[in-house]
Amino acid sequence: MKRLDNKVAIVTGASKGIGAGIAKAFGAEGAVVIVNYARDQAGAERVVREITGKGGRAIAVQGDVAQRSDAQRLVAEAKNTFGRLDVLVNNAGVFSFAPFEQFSEQEFHRQFNTNVLGTFLMIEAALPAFGAEGGSIINIGSTESVAADPTLSIYVATKSAVDGLTRVLSKEFGPKKIRVNALSPGGTETEGAHAAGVMGTEFKKQIIASTPLGRVGQPEDIARVSVFLASDDAGWLTGEIIFANGGNK
Repeated sequence: MKRLDNKVAIVTGASKGIGAGIAKAFGAEGAVVIVNYARDQAGAERVVREITGKGGRAIAVQGDVAQRSDAQRLVAEAKNTFGRLDVLVNNAGVFSFAPFEQFSEQEFHRQFNTNVLGTFLMIEAALPAFGAEGGSIINIGSTESVAADPTLSIYVATKSAVDGLTRVLSKEFGPKKIRVNALSPGGTETEGAHAAGVMGTEFKKQIIASTPLGRVGQPEDIARVSVFLASDDAGWLTGEIIFANGGNK
């Protein structure tokens, strides 16, 4: 028996990167996966094909998590299609680098709308869909909430907010048997990280040099921890902020 057999999971922002890695790992472990995307339909459909090509079950569903109507539609699609919801992974996120004084009000709202409001709205929509047996909510945070590197002030603020929301909701949802944990990756090699220059030669060398395990993370590293948190093996964990970063703090 696979660890996520008979579970239905939504993974937001799953068309590429960490979200895609989590979705594929969930599918391999027996979960039915709703692969959410905002704009990259081709990427989401590619993830679905990879899951179904290995005998898993998955569908791609478009939706902007920062819009309440989209969040509710996404959860409704999961419930109507598969009859239940057991796992929600709030992975959708955005970031950008700049000195504090160069950030605009628009950029502040862009990051908070996706990273914090999107997490809030997805949890709001998902809460009534969990059954009497409860479930697992996994909020993808960031090691940056502790590392607090310069030029990431807004992003660090958003991920710190996600950590706080995780701790509060773990206490509120405990009586409903819904576990709420945050998973905080360190420097991870994704399409987005390459596009932002994070994986450029010098920056990547700096990450590796400051990481005790001597490499950058891969989406599969984060996915394996996500499978654990989604599974019954983590049934006694809630309110935790789990760092998956090779020891780089």
